[in-house]
Amino acid sequence: MATDYYTVLGVGRDASQDQIKKAFRRLARELHPDVNPDPKTQERFKEINAAYEVLSDPQKKQVYDLGGDPLSQAGGGGGAGGFGAGFGNFSDIMDAFFGASSQRGPRSRTRRGQDAMIRLDIELNEAAFGTTKDIQVDTAIVCTTCTGEGAAPGTSAQTCDMCRGRGEVSQVTRSFLGQVMTSRPCPQCQGFGTVVPTPCPECAGDGRIRSRRTLTVKIPAGVDNGTRIQLAGEGEVGPGGGPAGDLYVEIHELAHSVFQRRGDDLHCTVTIPMTAASLGTKCPLETLDGMEEIDVRPGTQSGQSIPLHQRGVTHLRGGGRGDLIVHVEVLTPSKLDAEQEELLRRLAKLRGEERPTGQFQPGQQGLFSRLKDAFNGR
Repeated sequence: MATDYYTVLGVGRDASQDQIKKAFRRLARELHPDVNPDPKTQERFKEINAAYEVLSDPQKKQVYDLGGDPLSQAGGGGGAGGFGAGFGNFSDIMDAFFGASSQRGPRSRTRRGQDAMIRLDIELNEAAFGTTKDIQVDTAIVCTTCTGEGAAPGTSAQTCDMCRGRGEVSQVTRSFLGQVMTSRPCPQCQGFGTVVPTPCPECAGDGRIRSRRTLTVKIPAGVDNGTRIQLAGEGEVGPGGGPAGDLYVEIHELAHSVFQRRGDDLHCTVTIPMTAASLGTKCPLETLDGMEEIDVRPGTQSGQSIPLHQRGVTHLRGGGRGDLIVHVEVLTPSKLDAEQEELLRRLAKLRGEERPTGQFQPGQQGLFSRLKDAFNGR
Protein backbone atom coordinates (compact mmCIF):
# COMPACT_ATOMS: atom_id res chain seq x y z
CA MET A 1 0.00 0.00 0.00
CA ALA A 2 1.41 3.34 -1.07
CA THR A 3 0.48 5.35 2.02
CA ASP A 4 1.37 4.35 5.57
CA TYR A 5 -1.37 5.98 7.65
CA TYR A 6 0.50 5.36 10.90
CA THR A 7 3.49 7.26 9.55
CA VAL A 8 1.22 10.06 8.30
CA LEU A 9 -0.08 10.61 11.86
CA GLY A 10 3.29 9.91 13.46
CA VAL A 11 2.12 7.04 15.68
CA GLY A 12 3.10 3.43 16.05
CA ARG A 13 0.99 0.49 14.94
CA ASP A 14 0.21 -0.33 18.57
CA ALA A 15 -1.13 3.19 19.25
CA SER A 16 -4.40 3.43 21.17
CA GLN A 17 -7.44 5.30 19.89
CA ASP A 18 -6.70 8.11 22.35
CA GLN A 19 -3.12 8.44 21.05
CA ILE A 20 -4.37 8.45 17.44
CA LYS A 21 -6.89 11.16 18.23
CA LYS A 22 -4.34 13.35 20.03
CA ALA A 23 -1.90 13.03 17.14
CA PHE A 24 -4.57 14.02 14.64
CA ARG A 25 -5.64 17.07 16.68
CA ARG A 26 -2.05 18.26 16.96
CA LEU A 27 -1.46 17.97 13.21
CA ALA A 28 -4.85 19.51 12.37
CA ARG A 29 -4.00 22.63 14.35
CA GLU A 30 -0.75 22.98 12.40
CA LEU A 31 -1.97 22.10 8.90
CA HIS A 32 -5.53 23.40 8.67
CA PRO A 33 -5.96 25.57 5.53
CA ASP A 34 -7.30 28.46 7.60
CA VAL A 35 -4.01 28.52 9.46
CA ASN A 36 -1.61 27.60 6.68
CA PRO A 37 -2.99 28.21 3.14
CA ASP A 38 0.10 26.83 1.36
CA PRO A 39 -1.00 24.27 -1.32
CA LYS A 40 1.52 21.67 -0.13
CA THR A 41 0.18 22.02 3.37
CA GLN A 42 -3.37 21.50 2.09
CA GLU A 43 -2.33 18.22 0.50
CA ARG A 44 -0.73 17.18 3.76
CA PHE A 45 -3.94 18.12 5.58
CA LYS A 46 -5.95 15.86 3.26
CA GLU A 47 -3.53 13.02 4.02
CA ILE A 48 -3.95 13.24 7.78
CA ASN A 49 -7.71 13.47 7.27
CA ALA A 50 -7.69 10.24 5.28
CA ALA A 51 -5.37 8.56 7.78
CA TYR A 52 -7.57 9.54 10.69
CA GLU A 53 -10.70 8.44 8.83
CA VAL A 54 -9.28 4.93 8.63
CA LEU A 55 -7.45 4.56 11.94
CA SER A 56 -10.22 6.06 14.05
CA ASP A 57 -12.77 3.54 12.72
CA PRO A 58 -12.16 0.08 14.26
CA GLN A 59 -13.61 -1.76 11.23
CA LYS A 60 -11.65 0.24 8.66
CA LYS A 61 -8.52 -0.03 10.79
CA GLN A 62 -8.86 -3.82 10.87
CA VAL A 63 -9.21 -3.98 7.08
CA TYR A 64 -6.19 -1.69 6.69
CA ASP A 65 -4.05 -3.72 9.10
CA LEU A 66 -4.87 -6.87 7.08
CA GLY A 67 -3.60 -5.22 3.90
CA GLY A 68 -6.93 -4.22 2.36
CA ASP A 69 -8.13 -0.81 1.14
CA PRO A 70 -10.78 0.32 3.61
CA LEU A 71 -11.66 3.45 1.62
CA SER A 72 -12.48 1.61 -1.58
CA GLN A 73 -14.46 -1.01 0.34
CA ALA A 74 -16.44 1.78 1.96
CA GLY A 75 -17.53 3.03 -1.45
CA GLY A 76 -14.79 5.55 -2.08
CA GLY A 77 -16.26 8.00 0.48
CA GLY A 78 -14.00 10.83 -0.56
CA GLY A 79 -10.71 9.01 0.03
CA ALA A 80 -7.84 11.31 0.81
CA GLY A 81 -9.38 14.08 -1.21
CA GLY A 82 -11.93 15.54 1.20
CA PHE A 83 -13.82 15.19 4.43
CA GLY A 84 -16.12 12.39 3.28
CA ALA A 85 -16.94 9.86 5.98
CA GLY A 86 -13.84 10.85 7.88
CA PHE A 87 -15.17 14.32 8.57
CA GLY A 88 -18.64 13.21 9.27
CA ASN A 89 -16.52 13.60 12.41
CA PHE A 90 -16.11 17.35 11.79
CA SER A 91 -16.14 18.02 15.54
CA ASP A 92 -12.63 16.58 15.74
CA ILE A 93 -11.40 19.58 13.75
CA MET A 94 -13.30 21.84 16.18
CA ASP A 95 -11.68 19.91 19.03
CA ALA A 96 -8.28 20.59 17.54
CA PHE A 97 -8.85 24.35 17.58
CA PHE A 98 -11.08 24.86 20.63
CA GLY A 99 -9.87 22.08 22.91
CA ALA A 100 -13.18 20.33 23.52
CA SER A 101 -16.00 18.97 21.45
CA SER A 102 -19.39 20.63 21.49
CA GLN A 103 -22.03 19.17 23.78
CA ARG A 104 -23.79 16.17 22.28
CA GLY A 105 -27.40 15.28 22.94
CA PRO A 106 -30.30 17.26 24.40
CA ARG A 107 -29.91 19.77 27.20
CA SER A 108 -31.52 19.00 30.53
CA ARG A 109 -34.50 21.12 31.55
CA THR A 110 -33.39 20.72 35.14
CA ARG A 111 -30.63 23.15 36.14
CA ARG A 112 -29.20 24.47 39.39
CA GLY A 113 -30.74 27.66 40.69
CA GLN A 114 -28.93 30.93 41.28
CA ASP A 115 -27.47 32.06 44.58
CA ALA A 116 -29.27 34.85 46.43
CA MET A 117 -28.17 37.43 49.00
CA ILE A 118 -29.99 39.62 51.52
CA ARG A 119 -28.75 42.20 54.02
CA LEU A 120 -29.47 41.80 57.72
CA ASP A 121 -29.23 44.69 60.21
CA ILE A 122 -28.09 43.76 63.74
CA GLU A 123 -27.20 45.66 66.91
CA LEU A 124 -23.69 45.91 68.35
CA ASN A 125 -24.43 43.60 71.28
CA GLU A 126 -25.82 40.99 68.86
CA ALA A 127 -22.64 41.15 66.81
CA ALA A 128 -20.52 40.93 69.96
CA PHE A 129 -22.19 37.89 71.51
CA GLY A 130 -24.07 36.24 68.62
CA THR A 131 -27.80 35.77 68.25
CA THR A 132 -30.53 34.00 66.31
CA LYS A 133 -32.69 35.88 63.81
CA ASP A 134 -35.79 35.05 61.79
CA ILE A 135 -35.60 36.45 58.27
CA GLN A 136 -38.08 36.52 55.40
CA VAL A 137 -36.85 35.79 51.90
CA ASP A 138 -38.61 35.92 48.54
CA THR A 139 -37.16 33.17 46.35
CA ALA A 140 -38.21 30.67 43.71
CA ILE A 141 -39.50 27.32 44.97
CA VAL A 142 -40.66 24.17 43.17
CA CYS A 143 -44.07 24.65 41.57
CA THR A 144 -46.65 22.90 43.74
CA THR A 145 -48.94 22.27 40.77
CA CYS A 146 -46.58 20.44 38.39
CA THR A 147 -43.83 19.54 40.94
CA GLY A 148 -41.21 21.04 38.66
CA GLU A 149 -42.16 19.19 35.45
CA GLY A 150 -43.45 22.34 33.73
CA ALA A 151 -46.38 20.53 32.11
CA ALA A 152 -50.03 21.00 33.05
CA PRO A 153 -51.51 18.27 35.27
CA GLY A 154 -52.47 15.22 33.21
CA THR A 155 -50.01 16.08 30.43
CA SER A 156 -46.28 15.55 29.91
CA ALA A 157 -43.40 16.68 27.72
CA GLN A 158 -43.24 15.10 24.25
CA THR A 159 -40.29 14.24 22.03
CA CYS A 160 -39.50 17.00 19.58
CA ASP A 161 -40.50 15.94 16.07
CA MET A 162 -37.90 18.19 14.42
CA CYS A 163 -34.75 16.81 16.07
CA ARG A 164 -36.33 13.51 17.22
CA GLY A 165 -35.13 14.07 20.76
CA ARG A 166 -31.48 14.77 19.92
CA GLY A 167 -31.69 18.45 20.85
CA GLU A 168 -29.72 19.48 17.78
CA VAL A 169 -30.08 19.52 14.04
CA SER A 170 -27.31 18.92 11.52
CA GLN A 171 -26.57 20.60 8.22
CA VAL A 172 -24.20 19.40 5.48
CA THR A 173 -22.48 21.98 3.27
CA ARG A 174 -19.88 21.61 0.55
CA SER A 175 -16.54 23.40 0.45
CA PHE A 176 -13.34 23.06 -1.56
CA LEU A 177 -12.28 20.47 1.01
CA GLY A 178 -15.41 18.37 0.62
CA GLN A 179 -18.52 17.98 2.74
CA VAL A 180 -18.71 19.72 6.11
CA MET A 181 -21.30 18.75 8.70
CA THR A 182 -22.25 21.28 11.36
CA SER A 183 -24.70 20.99 14.25
CA ARG A 184 -26.71 23.62 16.09
CA PRO A 185 -29.40 23.57 18.82
CA CYS A 186 -32.82 22.65 17.56
CA PRO A 187 -34.84 25.85 16.99
CA GLN A 188 -38.11 24.15 17.90
CA CYS A 189 -37.19 22.74 21.30
CA GLN A 190 -34.21 25.08 22.05
CA GLY A 191 -31.95 22.06 22.46
CA PHE A 192 -33.99 20.25 25.13
CA GLY A 193 -35.08 17.41 22.86
CA THR A 194 -38.64 17.68 24.17
CA VAL A 195 -41.46 20.19 23.92
CA VAL A 196 -44.23 20.98 26.40
CA PRO A 197 -47.50 21.30 24.43
CA THR A 198 -49.54 22.37 27.46
CA PRO A 199 -47.44 24.35 29.98
CA CYS A 200 -48.42 24.41 33.64
CA PRO A 201 -50.79 27.36 34.23
CA GLU A 202 -49.22 28.09 37.62
CA CYS A 203 -45.55 28.43 36.58
CA ALA A 204 -45.95 28.89 32.78
CA GLY A 205 -43.75 25.84 32.19
CA ASP A 206 -40.77 27.04 34.24
CA GLY A 207 -41.27 24.46 36.99
CA ARG A 208 -40.96 27.02 39.80
CA ILE A 209 -42.89 29.86 41.40
CA ARG A 210 -42.07 32.79 43.70
CA SER A 211 -42.81 32.42 47.38
CA ARG A 212 -42.01 34.12 50.70
CA ARG A 213 -40.40 31.97 53.34
CA THR A 214 -39.24 32.48 56.91
CA LEU A 215 -35.79 31.16 57.81
CA THR A 216 -33.96 31.09 61.12
CA VAL A 217 -30.36 32.27 60.90
CA LYS A 218 -27.76 31.71 63.59
CA ILE A 219 -25.44 34.71 63.83
CA PRO A 220 -22.05 33.73 65.31
CA ALA A 221 -20.37 36.00 67.86
CA GLY A 222 -17.83 38.40 66.39
CA VAL A 223 -19.39 39.11 63.00
CA ASP A 224 -18.69 42.52 61.48
CA ASN A 225 -19.90 44.70 58.64
CA GLY A 226 -19.72 42.74 55.38
CA THR A 227 -19.54 39.29 57.00
CA ARG A 228 -21.50 36.82 54.88
CA ILE A 229 -23.21 33.76 56.30
CA GLN A 230 -23.86 30.97 53.80
CA LEU A 231 -27.08 28.98 53.97
CA ALA A 232 -26.55 26.07 51.60
CA GLY A 233 -29.53 25.11 49.45
CA GLU A 234 -31.69 28.02 50.60
CA GLY A 235 -31.36 30.13 47.43
CA GLU A 236 -33.31 30.04 44.18
CA VAL A 237 -34.69 26.70 42.99
CA GLY A 238 -33.44 26.03 39.46
CA PRO A 239 -35.51 25.82 36.27
CA GLY A 240 -37.36 22.55 35.91
CA GLY A 241 -37.34 22.12 39.69
CA GLY A 242 -33.54 21.86 39.74
CA PRO A 243 -31.49 21.97 42.95
CA ALA A 244 -31.53 25.29 44.80
CA GLY A 245 -28.57 27.63 44.97
CA ASP A 246 -27.22 29.06 48.22
CA LEU A 247 -28.48 32.02 50.23
CA TYR A 248 -25.93 34.49 51.59
CA VAL A 249 -26.85 36.72 54.53
CA GLU A 250 -24.67 39.85 54.61
CA ILE A 251 -24.30 41.44 58.03
CA HIS A 252 -24.77 45.19 58.51
CA GLU A 253 -23.99 46.39 62.02
CA LEU A 254 -26.01 49.40 63.15
CA ALA A 255 -24.24 52.38 64.70
CA HIS A 256 -24.18 52.47 68.51
CA SER A 257 -25.03 55.58 70.49
CA VAL A 258 -21.99 55.27 72.81
CA PHE A 259 -19.43 52.86 71.42
CA GLN A 260 -17.44 52.94 68.20
CA ARG A 261 -16.11 49.62 66.95
CA ARG A 262 -12.57 49.27 65.57
CA GLY A 263 -11.92 45.63 64.81
CA ASP A 264 -12.84 43.76 67.98
CA ASP A 265 -12.08 46.73 70.27
CA LEU A 266 -14.69 49.25 71.38
CA HIS A 267 -13.99 52.93 71.97
CA CYS A 268 -15.94 55.59 73.83
CA THR A 269 -15.32 59.02 75.33
CA VAL A 270 -16.23 60.26 78.84
CA THR A 271 -16.16 63.93 79.75
CA ILE A 272 -15.26 64.86 83.36
CA PRO A 273 -14.82 68.23 85.09
CA MET A 274 -11.38 69.70 85.64
CA THR A 275 -11.71 69.22 89.40
CA ALA A 276 -12.56 65.51 89.02
CA ALA A 277 -9.59 65.01 86.73
CA SER A 278 -7.34 66.71 89.29
CA LEU A 279 -8.67 64.95 92.37
CA GLY A 280 -9.63 61.61 90.80
CA THR A 281 -13.07 60.05 90.73
CA LYS A 282 -15.13 57.02 89.78
CA CYS A 283 -17.29 57.34 86.68
CA PRO A 284 -20.21 54.94 86.00
CA LEU A 285 -20.40 53.50 82.46
CA GLU A 286 -22.95 51.15 80.91
CA THR A 287 -20.88 48.52 79.04
CA LEU A 288 -22.05 45.56 76.95
CA ASP A 289 -21.66 43.46 80.12
CA GLY A 290 -23.66 45.80 82.36
CA MET A 291 -22.90 48.80 84.58
CA GLU A 292 -19.28 49.27 85.63
CA GLU A 293 -17.31 52.03 87.40
CA ILE A 294 -14.28 53.52 85.72
CA ASP A 295 -11.47 54.50 88.07
CA VAL A 296 -10.20 57.92 87.00
CA ARG A 297 -6.91 58.49 88.81
CA PRO A 298 -5.91 61.91 90.22
CA GLY A 299 -4.09 64.07 87.69
CA THR A 300 -5.66 62.43 84.62
CA GLN A 301 -5.05 64.56 81.55
CA SER A 302 -7.40 65.21 78.66
CA GLY A 303 -6.75 62.67 75.89
CA GLN A 304 -5.59 59.88 78.16
CA SER A 305 -7.30 56.50 77.78
CA ILE A 306 -8.35 53.87 80.28
CA PRO A 307 -8.48 50.27 78.96
CA LEU A 308 -11.05 47.79 80.21
CA HIS A 309 -9.71 44.41 79.11
CA GLN A 310 -12.00 41.72 77.70
CA ARG A 311 -14.95 44.11 77.45
CA GLY A 312 -15.01 44.35 73.66
CA VAL A 313 -16.36 42.12 70.88
CA THR A 314 -15.85 38.36 70.89
CA HIS A 315 -13.21 37.21 68.41
CA LEU A 316 -14.92 35.53 65.46
CA ARG A 317 -12.12 32.97 65.14
CA GLY A 318 -10.51 31.88 68.37
CA GLY A 319 -11.38 32.57 71.97
CA GLY A 320 -11.34 35.75 73.98
CA ARG A 321 -12.61 39.26 73.36
CA GLY A 322 -11.31 42.65 72.42
CA ASP A 323 -10.94 45.56 74.87
CA LEU A 324 -13.04 48.58 75.73
CA ILE A 325 -10.93 51.75 75.48
CA VAL A 326 -12.33 54.72 77.43
CA HIS A 327 -10.96 58.08 76.27
CA VAL A 328 -11.02 60.88 78.87
CA GLU A 329 -11.90 64.44 77.95
CA VAL A 330 -11.32 67.07 80.65
CA LEU A 331 -13.85 69.89 80.60
CA THR A 332 -12.53 73.34 81.48
CA PRO A 333 -15.22 75.64 82.93
CA SER A 334 -16.00 78.59 80.69
CA LYS A 335 -18.20 80.58 83.13
CA LEU A 336 -17.25 81.25 86.75
CA ASP A 337 -19.01 83.27 89.41
CA ALA A 338 -17.03 85.58 91.70
CA GLU A 339 -16.52 83.03 94.45
CA GLN A 340 -15.35 80.32 92.03
CA GLU A 341 -13.00 82.74 90.33
CA GLU A 342 -11.53 83.79 93.67
CA LEU A 343 -10.95 80.16 94.65
CA LEU A 344 -9.15 79.44 91.39
CA ARG A 345 -6.97 82.54 91.79
CA ARG A 346 -6.01 81.42 95.28
CA LEU A 347 -5.20 77.94 93.91
CA ALA A 348 -3.11 79.45 91.13
CA LYS A 349 -1.22 81.58 93.69
CA LEU A 350 -0.58 78.58 95.90
CA ARG A 351 0.79 76.65 92.90
CA GLY A 352 2.75 79.60 91.56
CA GLU A 353 0.75 79.66 88.38
CA GLU A 354 -0.46 83.27 88.30
CA ARG A 355 1.61 83.81 85.13
CA PRO A 356 2.20 80.40 83.59
CA THR A 357 4.99 80.37 81.03
CA GLY A 358 3.57 77.38 79.18
CA GLN A 359 5.44 74.53 77.55
CA PHE A 360 5.92 74.92 73.83
CA GLN A 361 6.65 71.94 71.61
CA PRO A 362 8.77 72.18 68.43
CA GLY A 363 6.49 72.50 65.43
CA GLN A 364 6.79 72.63 61.67
CA GLN A 365 8.52 75.65 60.17
CA GLY A 366 6.78 77.94 57.75
CA LEU A 367 7.83 78.31 54.14
CA PHE A 368 9.82 81.54 54.63
CA SER A 369 11.64 80.10 57.65
CA ARG A 370 12.69 77.07 55.63
CA LEU A 371 13.90 79.26 52.77
CA LYS A 372 15.86 81.44 55.21
CA ASP A 373 17.54 78.38 56.72
CA ALA A 374 18.37 77.07 53.25
CA PHE A 375 20.12 80.32 52.25
CA ASN A 376 22.01 80.40 55.56
CA GLY A 377 23.26 76.88 54.98
CA ARG A 378 21.44 75.29 57.88
